[in-house]
Amino acid sequence: MCGRIAVTLPNDAMAQLFAAQPANTLPETPNYNVCPTNQVHVVRTGDTGRQLMPMRWGFLPRWYTSETAGPLLINARSETIAEKPAFREACRARRCILVATGFYEWTKTPEGARLPWYIHRRDRAVIALAGIWQDWGPEVDRQTTCAIVTTAANRHMAAIHHRMPLILELGDWPLWLGEAGHGAAPLMRPGADEVLSFHRVDPAVNSNRASGPELIAPLAA
Repeated sequence: MCGRIAVTLPNDAMAQLFAAQPANTLPETPNYNVCPTNQVHVVRTGDTGRQLMPMRWGFLPRWYTSETAGPLLINARSETIAEKPAFREACRARRCILVATGFYEWTKTPEGARLPWYIHRRDRAVIALAGIWQDWGPEVDRQTTCAIVTTAANRHMAAIHHRMPLILELGDWPLWLGEAGHGAAPLMRPGADEVLSFHRVDPAVNSNRASGPELIAPLAA
């Protein structure tokens, strides 16, 4: 599961990192509390090369008659993505990368209180999250939507949650984006244990209205 992300890299730096042409409508950064249905930063490959563009986080299958006609599909399980009617076409032909600085996950106390954790790369590099995308709606009001692909958690992440996003290393980007062929199945595996680090953060992030760099700061003991 991945239900919130943080993005702190400037838009021009993202475009340079991924060698992508940036759209003029990219969300502003930094944003320390990007929520489902928000616009997210996404890299995809088109006819003119890589593009950095905004997409709605929340995949809308073609048959949805409205944005709320079915479940909010923010994640797609790697184990079943090639079989699920909602995702299988996108998995073959419309893969993308969501750009993040980190993401949040929650554990629960025995009393049911939700305790947030901030997860980031140990080397502090940008996290390239594997995704799929889908255009939805009439052409005059079309939206481009996406979901994050998830895998079983690695041993390190399993201390927090049994699922984790599919994290792509630099050398994986061309294959996932379809630039180096379409057989991306070998990439659908948990990231190495040493890639990620995490720490507790303030429960203020439990609100989707919270903002500011203090959301990712380690919680004082």
